[in-house]
Amino acid sequence: MSERNCNAQSNQLTGVESSKSKSRIVTAREHDLAVYILLSKLTAEGRKTVRENPGRIQEVNKEIEKLGVKVLSQYATLGPYDFVNVVEAPDNKTIVKVSVELGARGTVEITTLPTIVLDEFVATVKGK
Repeated sequence: MSERNCNAQSNQLTGVESSKSKSRIVTAREHDLAVYILLSKLTAEGRKTVRENPGRIQEVNKEIEKLGVKVLSQYATLGPYDFVNVVEAPDNKTIVKVSVELGARGTVEITTLPTIVLDEFVATVKGK
């Protein structure tokens, strides 16, 4: 597999990393990073930017990686949100910085959802 894909395996968000010799499954938890869902809605200015320069989306991905957030997967969607992004970040402060930076540009409105691995959720509810 030549690119990183997200899969639901063992009830947690995982990715597949490939090397020349073999692929291995990695999780954000291996790196002590938190996983967030970013629901993005383009503003009128954002729609104009994407229409004129669709590649701008990948440029933004590179910019947020410089701020310490890695895009695990990204989807264009139909409905109330234009994009769903699955990202990993070291902490809430880092993801807040990215959300404010992108939102301040006036081209996108972002709803940020922190996630919890399903096994951790079940253990918490069980009181373990």
